[in-house]
Amino acid sequence: MPIMQDILRQLAARPDVAAFVAGAAGAPILETAIAIQQIPAPTFHEDARADWIRSRMLEAGLSEVVHIVHEGDVYNVYGRIPGFAPDAPALLVSAHTDTVFDADTDLSIRHEPAQGRVYGPGLGDNSLGVAALLTLAGQIQAAGYRPPCDLWFVANAREEGLGDLGGIKAAVAHLRDRIGAVIILEGMTLGWVYNGGIAVRRHKITCRGPGGHSWGSFGAPSAIHYLMKLGARIAEIETTVEPRSTFNIGIVEGGETINTIAPHAALWLDLRSETTEGVEALERQVFDLVETVCTGGIETAVELVGSRPAGSIPRGHWLVQAAILSGVQVGVVLDYSTGSTDANAVLAAGLPGICVGVTQGGNAHRPDEYIETGPIDAGMRYLALLVVLAAHQLVQTAPRRAEA
Repeated sequence: MPIMQDILRQLAARPDVAAFVAGAAGAPILETAIAIQQIPAPTFHEDARADWIRSRMLEAGLSEVVHIVHEGDVYNVYGRIPGFAPDAPALLVSAHTDTVFDADTDLSIRHEPAQGRVYGPGLGDNSLGVAALLTLAGQIQAAGYRPPCDLWFVANAREEGLGDLGGIKAAVAHLRDRIGAVIILEGMTLGWVYNGGIAVRRHKITCRGPGGHSWGSFGAPSAIHYLMKLGARIAEIETTVEPRSTFNIGIVEGGETINTIAPHAALWLDLRSETTEGVEALERQVFDLVETVCTGGIETAVELVGSRPAGSIPRGHWLVQAAILSGVQVGVVLDYSTGSTDANAVLAAGLPGICVGVTQGGNAHRPDEYIETGPIDAGMRYLALLVVLAAHQLVQTAPRRAEA
């Protein structure tokens, strides 16, 4: 680590690197983030936002800019900045474009200067992350900085909800033979280095019965009644602290009318754990409850609708330490964390990856989501240094690509 500190100081003193870092911190990133936020991009419908991002990448002069619609209409945008060592593994910097809000959401922005905040649905998660991606790429070009290895900048779709990390999975598969490490950008996670991804399983549990009239067929099995019993039993599950495990019933749906015995009902269940074994233990408890509760004329189906793999790299890994030292250089204090981000898919693919942020904020996934404007400049200086140091270390530590 002392050697990496020396390298970082040397890099930061270079005129081209200093110009890149200063330009990234001084760029109108908030305006860019708001412009992105104003384009609706629900998961599975990111195409309009992807087109806008592609135009910005072209304006910045990136190479191989392409808007790829992968199998299943996964809208990713790719751009490359060539490095000095074409045979070295590339560094991938990525940010997800989708949002949890539907296309009819009011996307009005509210500035609160006295609080140092800007409010807007999806502004921090993840319009600001995408704005940082575009800003870093553009400022590298403007500063004349030539990285030691290729830098790939990817705005990927389908991180949220039932998108199941489809965008980053497609990006990793597309670039797998060309990249050696990945940095994921999120808008509101400044202060944390996510070096571990938790395991997530999502299920839709559906109950079906014969239905009937609420008076004339009283006593016939109701899909809703059985589903409510199942949900109540799930809510009583005792989770573990080591590994930390959680569950959440996020959606309940079903029935026909108030005076009809429900012929169908469903719940959507989110299970999480720090380990694969932990989430599988939760699953077994749920499956056992389904077998126990949903009987007596009720048919039950359990459908896996999402699976995010677990993975991690050690705190001592060079990529994690590059993030820590870059923060120290600009006065950003960082700690280690785990979560469910695009980094999950990267780590599961056997690549070193971390997730880092631009600023702090709050109320994510709520209409009153906000970001704090004060830390943004320091956050951008931190990210710029991290990209430089990570690219340098990747060239030093990773083997050359055999096909180059």
